[in-house]
Amino acid sequence: MSDIQALVEELTALPRTRPAGRDEAEAMLARLRSAAARWADVLYEAGRASEHLPPRAEAAVMAAFHRAEQAYVELEIAVRDCGEHRDPVL
Repeated sequence: MSDIQALVEELTALPRTRPAGRDEAEAMLARLRSAAARWADVLYEAGRASEHLPPRAEAAVMAAFHRAEQAYVELEIAVRDCGEHRDPVL
């Protein structure tokens, strides 16, 4: 399960303290977006194997995947919004 190990490593690398400024906050959002994408990938793969699960369990895995995918999309919007609202360099 290298995808899960990569996700754990990515989450472990996140800073343990609050961002000190806008640049650090934006970098943290980008890292969270990446972790959210990886988590969605893990859940997608679990969903592909869910034909061996009872129907409610299969539905739960797919619902978790859709929530993870939505989290990724929301974080993508947040990162893009940060980039669009940067002060112009003079």
